[in-house]
Amino acid sequence: MAGTALGIAAALTVAGAAAAAPTAEPRTFYVSAAASGGGDGTSPASAFRSIQECADVLDAGDTCEIGSGTYRETVTPAASGTEDRPITYRAAPGADVVVNGSERLTGFTPVLPKDLAAITAADPFAADSLFSAAVAQRKIYSVPVDLGAKGGEEQVFIDGSMSIEASYPYPGADLLDPEIRRAAAGSAEATIVDPQMTRPAGYWDGARALTAYWYITTTGAVASSDVGSITLQTAPLCVHKVVPTDTWYRLSGKIGELGYNGAHFYDPATKRLYLYSDDNPNSHFIEAKKRQLAFDLSAASGIHLEGLGLFASSVQTGTSSTGVVLDGIDAKYLSHYWDVTRGATNCGENVTRGVGDTGIVLNGTGNTVKNSTIQYSAGNGIALRGWGNTAIDNVITDVDYAGTYAAPVAVQGHSQTVMYNTMARVGRSGVNLQWNGVEGTVPGPDRIAYNDISGYASLSVDTAAIYTCCSSHMEGTQIDHNVLHDPNARPGGVYPFGMSGIYADNGQSDLRIHNNVGWGNPEGTVELNGLGSGSHDNLVYNNTGGMTLFYVKGPGQSTGSVVTNNIGPIRGLAGATDGGLVLSNNFTEGDPLFVDPANHDYRLQAGSPARGVATPLPPYTDGGADAVPSLGAFQFGAEPWTAGARR
Repeated sequence: MAGTALGIAAALTVAGAAAAAPTAEPRTFYVSAAASGGGDGTSPASAFRSIQECADVLDAGDTCEIGSGTYRETVTPAASGTEDRPITYRAAPGADVVVNGSERLTGFTPVLPKDLAAITAADPFAADSLFSAAVAQRKIYSVPVDLGAKGGEEQVFIDGSMSIEASYPYPGADLLDPEIRRAAAGSAEATIVDPQMTRPAGYWDGARALTAYWYITTTGAVASSDVGSITLQTAPLCVHKVVPTDTWYRLSGKIGELGYNGAHFYDPATKRLYLYSDDNPNSHFIEAKKRQLAFDLSAASGIHLEGLGLFASSVQTGTSSTGVVLDGIDAKYLSHYWDVTRGATNCGENVTRGVGDTGIVLNGTGNTVKNSTIQYSAGNGIALRGWGNTAIDNVITDVDYAGTYAAPVAVQGHSQTVMYNTMARVGRSGVNLQWNGVEGTVPGPDRIAYNDISGYASLSVDTAAIYTCCSSHMEGTQIDHNVLHDPNARPGGVYPFGMSGIYADNGQSDLRIHNNVGWGNPEGTVELNGLGSGSHDNLVYNNTGGMTLFYVKGPGQSTGSVVTNNIGPIRGLAGATDGGLVLSNNFTEGDPLFVDPANHDYRLQAGSPARGVATPLPPYTDGGADAVPSLGAFQFGAEPWTAGARR
């Protein structure tokens, strides 16, 4: 990684040279949401009222200290810092600072029975529905507001929690454990049959449909509907068919479904938001998302953000950004969308919506997000783009609730580092590792290490805690010392294929997968799929929890790959060595005598048959008490390693 370090240093030097040369001592300016305005920010008594006012006067080495409050703005720095003199935006000691991407909504008025005529003129089916019943009960309120040109992309909050769009079935508040309906017998191609779909013929015409099957979520429109069935305009992309039992669905875009407390419906034609509320919503704090970014750093370098909160917004850097550090960020609701499908036929563009442009996006090189808490996102928690960027010591939960290839940490570019993070409750994978080059740079390996990942595969199967695909040479990327456990395969699918700790899918090569521990994974801790270009030059060693090897058969399918020193059953062995795979010193049967497997302590007892019999692979098998190393993820007698955020 020496070349990477030199590259980062060079980039910082360039960024520093481009910034105005500092000629004065670093200054501190102040911001207060309670300021009366007109101050010059040089003291708390003359504080700026907005962070942008502060940003406009900062130069390299300066600090913007921010007092408690909610700041509804997108901050775009006027200047960059340097490696030695960063520009810092930080919360004042003890301050609770939130940069908020939403705006408050007030002035809700009740929708009365006399108002139904205008509504049913646009949608006759609203006359006899959950919505009309709620209107009769005086539980529907509305407000005029522009939330975009189409429904389903709006985001509304009630007292700090996200409102759910009116849908069938109503999913409930937890979008990673939603109420679902599955396609029943008779479903096929573009038609979903469900006897519990009791709305009258024509009710669902034009509705938006979300369908999920096996490894992919797609969205589309309903062409026609009858009692007990709907037919989509096109069969779901990528899968190209509806499959009884395995396909689950959700239908939205009809005001008639607004029948649950806290749910909403947005009518883009009339620019009006409807809300179901058991009491007057004006007594609550109602907000709607208006801005994507809290900080736009796409043209900035040498910026530090410290101790700030983000709500309904995020941060992005640009392709030339370097030296940006996000430290101690508390971010909630970073992204939201439901329209997944992009284009009529391109599967790849659809499965990857949000992978490169949602969550905290670190582009450029030498940027870091650390010690942060990230929760709730339809897409990513963090996206590492460019090269040489780092995500370390973060807690990331409840992301990818749209069920695409987004993830708590989506890794693109190369030479990225993802270490000591805790990730839980995920739509698909915990780390989505998609290697690709960056123009003008020399590709280098990624490092994915010491992460604790659980609750993955909530909405999609054929995935893993750490998933990487497809047909890429990974430049010696290391995936090591991770704890990968307890996937949550509901409602991902009846077909449980491909849930593992680490999944090198469809021909990934030149990976170093070692010293990982997994449990609760149907396909084991490691899964290699050589389909396509083959699974070549992968070294898989000293992992605990078993593995699956498939499509690594046949001449030349897995040349250069070695699987050794692992503990746990191995599936798919038949024919594997015919493809060139080398298997040696794996403990696949019997009791390895772990210290306390019931409580997931997978160190070895003194009498373990896995002790002192491994093939030495220094430095990775060093540090134990025996002259000959042990099999599995923990060397006997060595200080056990731990994973997850260190805070």
